[in-house]
Amino acid sequence: MNTLAGIEAQTAPHFLSVFGAFHPEPADNVPDGTGTLILLGPAEPGFWPHVTAQPEWHDGAPDPIDRWSSRVIGGIASRLGGRALYPSDGPPYWPFYQWAVRSNRAFASPVTLLVHDQAGLFVSYRGAIALPERYELPALPAISPCDTCVGKPCLTACPATALTAKGYDLGACHTFLDTVDGEICLSLGCSVRRACPLSQAYGRLPEQSAYHMGKFHK
Repeated sequence: MNTLAGIEAQTAPHFLSVFGAFHPEPADNVPDGTGTLILLGPAEPGFWPHVTAQPEWHDGAPDPIDRWSSRVIGGIASRLGGRALYPSDGPPYWPFYQWAVRSNRAFASPVTLLVHDQAGLFVSYRGAIALPERYELPALPAISPCDTCVGKPCLTACPATALTAKGYDLGACHTFLDTVDGEICLSLGCSVRRACPLSQAYGRLPEQSAYHMGKFHK
C-alpha cells in the first residue's frame, strides 16, 4: 500500500502539508476513479516567506498565489499520476468544506467556520490531489478540538458581532472594517480566527492575513 509519507516528502520543500485525506464514496463528489483524495494546506511557520519569494509573486500578473498553487500542486499531482483540484475551480466549485470534514481533521466550529486540528480557524486549502490508488491512511477519531476548548473564545471575539454562533453577517463585517477600529482586523486578520488557541499556535504571519483581508475587503 502507498502511504502519505511520500507525498509529505514532495510537499514539504514547498511549505505545503497534508491537511487531510480520505477514501471517497459516491456522495463525496470527487472525480471518477479516485481512490484517495489528499487535501493540502500551508505548512507553518514558513509558508508566507516562501510563497512571496516565488516568481508568480513578482511577475505582476494577477492571482499569484493561485498560480503558484497550480504550478506546484499540479506538478506533484502529475508525478504521482493523479489530478490536481483547486478551490478556485468552477463554477461548479469542488466541495472543499465537505472534503475537509470527511477527512476527520476539520470540523464545524461554534461560529460555523471550519476549524482544523492543526491550523485552527486559520485553516485554508491550497488544493487537493485525486489519486487512483487507495493509500494507507491513519485512523482518526471524528472528535472536534472545539469539544475540549476552554471558554470557546471565538464566540465572543468579533468586535462587530458579525460572526457568532448565529452565523455570519457579511454586511456588518464590511461596515466595521471601514471604521478606524476595523484596522486591526485588516492588518492582523479576523479577530475570531485569531482568538482560536489552535490558530495562535499555528505560526501564520500577520502579513499573510493582511494580504487576504485586503482581497476580501476591496
